[in-house]
Amino acid sequence: MLEQISHGLVVSCQALENEPLHSSYIMSKMALAAKLGGAVGIRANSKQDIISIKKEVNLPVVGIVKRDYSDSEVFITATKKEVDELIESGCEMIAMDATLRERPNETTLLELVSYVREKNAKVQLMADIATVEDAIQAEQLGFDCVSTTLYGYTKETKGYKLYENDFEFLKTILKNVSIPIVAEGNIITPEMAKNVLRIGAYSVVVGGAITRPQQITSRFVEEVMRD
Repeated sequence: MLEQISHGLVVSCQALENEPLHSSYIMSKMALAAKLGGAVGIRANSKQDIISIKKEVNLPVVGIVKRDYSDSEVFITATKKEVDELIESGCEMIAMDATLRERPNETTLLELVSYVREKNAKVQLMADIATVEDAIQAEQLGFDCVSTTLYGYTKETKGYKLYENDFEFLKTILKNVSIPIVAEGNIITPEMAKNVLRIGAYSVVVGGAITRPQQITSRFVEEVMRD
């Protein structure tokens, strides 16, 4: 999959249960719209959504399963249960929380990586990270690529944005690991997407700015109502 998404745009097509567009059918059509717009890949949440999307488009899919656990803050592909669902979905790449945080059921990140390799060695692995330390560990564990997905969403990085300080976090990651780096997180304009690729990101993932009309509308309303 990595070859197919090189220097291109991956569109994240996700809608959680509390969102108006929550539907595998709607996400499949969102993926079709993304393909027609020129996307080179799709990132999707849940086995059901991925199966629907793959029936609609022939783009490679980065699959995740978001599920909350009471004993951990990790919720993106947190255990072997989610890995099994994703392998069954047929996605080409599995993304998982690769932070240093404790996982549910005392599962370790190494165990999950090894489990994927044993179940289906053809499936590539994306490490969703929040810190430089996360990225270094991910490379050591054998992930195929790193994504900045969780930067700004953990206790240690809460509130930070990828593009602040001229994408300094992305630049630091690029200096510290040699596997491909995918830029993801609060990239809300075409100019930002182009800039991360110029800096050296292997690919760029954009979600809310394209596929979440509720968020897009809110940004417009906030600006319109501002004094």
